[in-house]
Amino acid sequence: MRNILLDYEGPLRTTMGACFPGERAVFRGHDLHADLKDMDWIALYAFGITGRRYSPEQITVLHALWTYTSYPDPRLWNNRVAALAGSARSTGALGIAAAIAVSEASIYGWQPEFAAADFLVRAHDRINAGESLEAVLQQELLQHRRILGYGRPVATLQVDERIPAILVRMESEKMAQGPYLRLAFDIERELSRMGRRLPINYAAVVVAIPLDLGFSPRECYLFLLPSFMAGMPPCYLEASERPAGATFPLRCSQLRYEGPGRRLWQEE
Repeated sequence: MRNILLDYEGPLRTTMGACFPGERAVFRGHDLHADLKDMDWIALYAFGITGRRYSPEQITVLHALWTYTSYPDPRLWNNRVAALAGSARSTGALGIAAAIAVSEASIYGWQPEFAAADFLVRAHDRINAGESLEAVLQQELLQHRRILGYGRPVATLQVDERIPAILVRMESEKMAQGPYLRLAFDIERELSRMGRRLPINYAAVVVAIPLDLGFSPRECYLFLLPSFMAGMPPCYLEASERPAGATFPLRCSQLRYEGPGRRLWQEE
């Protein structure tokens, strides 16, 4: 049986880029220090993911998608990890890396965002093929029992405060709503008509906008990976300034414990 790994043995072949120390760095076929020297970091990040360039207005809106969800609140599940790392006197790199890692949660964060992007693409294709939105939603609910991007665990019936902010930003940049963003709001209205009290949340909007710019669901996922990060260092720093262990302390007497009673360690 042929070993496919043999085809990749030897020098690494890449179309993404390479570093030539003392000479230049190549980024997707362009000289990083010449061709791309004036590129905004967000623009470079998006270019690295998609291989496409975007207008200044589009980059401003993409940047705002990150800014408007950067909450320095240590009670949030991922920021709590950063704060506890600071409280334990861990390094900033470990604390922030761990906080980013747990951002890939199944209820909050990037897993719902990826699923929301995937559903919007599938729903868009099916509607364009002639199906009704109601039929698409009914099948999705029957199969998965929920529509990711709709409903909000922390405030189910409240408006997600990030959505009006990003819509205002889009308007200020003269950026019209594209088909995926319009579909996202159509889904909210159709769910309401069907008797489902599931208001749209930021996950649907934060992927619909990049989808309208030509991102794939996977590219949306990669682009949004750092979107919570700006809120993490403040949580780490503040916890580091308190006494060690003084972030979210909890005495044992505050716990309702129903397990085995107190035991003493015995040496064999």
